[in-house]
Amino acid sequence: MRGLMWRMIVVAVVVGLPQYGFGACEPEQATRDMKSMSVAELEEAGDACRGQKDYEQAIQYLREALRKDRKNAVLYNKLGMAELTSGDRQSARADFERAAKVNKKYADALNNEGAVYFVENNFSQAAKYFQKAVALEETRAPFHVNLGAAWFSQKKLDRAMNQYARALELDPKALEQNARVGITAQVSSPEERAKFYYLLAKIQAKRGDVLECLACLKKAKDNGYRNLAKVYKEEEFSRLWNDPRLAEIVPPPAAK
Repeated sequence: MRGLMWRMIVVAVVVGLPQYGFGACEPEQATRDMKSMSVAELEEAGDACRGQKDYEQAIQYLREALRKDRKNAVLYNKLGMAELTSGDRQSARADFERAAKVNKKYADALNNEGAVYFVENNFSQAAKYFQKAVALEETRAPFHVNLGAAWFSQKKLDRAMNQYARALELDPKALEQNARVGITAQVSSPEERAKFYYLLAKIQAKRGDVLECLACLKKAKDNGYRNLAKVYKEEEFSRLWNDPRLAEIVPPPAAK
C-alpha cells in the first residue's frame, strides 16, 4: 500500500488545528497580558502557536484559557495534544483524563489518552481507551486504525485486521500516509511486515481493490513472506487467479 508508515506516529486525529487559516503566533504577542484576553482569544492564539509548532507558547495560552473556563473539555484536549507533541506525556495524559471527566462522551479525549499509552508501548491499556472511543463514535476511521495498531502490537492479528478492514470501509485511504489519521502499527521485523502486508492484501481483495491488493502482495514478497502461494488457495484472491499481474508476483502452481 502506497505511503503506509511503519514508524508509530501520533497526529491530530481529534479536535486538531482549524481546517482554515489561523493567525500568527508572534513573539511579541507573548508579552501581552494574557489575563486581558478572552477565552476565545486565548484558544485562537493557542491554535496559532500549535500550527507553527510553538508548543510551549501554545501551552501557556491554553492553560490561561482553562483558568478562566475550567469546564471546557475541548481546551483540556487541545492542551493535552500540545503537551503530548512537546514530549510531556504525564501532563498530556492528565489533561486528556480531565477532558473525559468534564465530558464523559468525549470520544476524542479517550482516543488521545489511548495514544499516550501507545507511545509508552502499553498496548493493552491503549486498546482499552481506543475501544471506548470506538464504542462512542463507531464511524471514525482513525479510532479503528488506532485500535487495530494496538491489537497488532499485541500480535492479536485477527482483531487487528478486523479494525483495519472497518477503517478502510469508512475511509479507503485510512492507512495511507497522506491520510494523516490515527496511529500506524509498530512493526519491528521484516517477517512481521511481510505478514502484515499479506493480511492487508487479503482485506483489499475482499474490498475489490485490485491495485492495492497487488501492491500489498508485492510488498509482502519484498519483505520475504514465505507463504505467498496461498493466494491460489484462498477464496478472497479468486478473482485474481487468472490475472497476469498476480502471476508476475506469485507464479501460479504447476498444472497437474
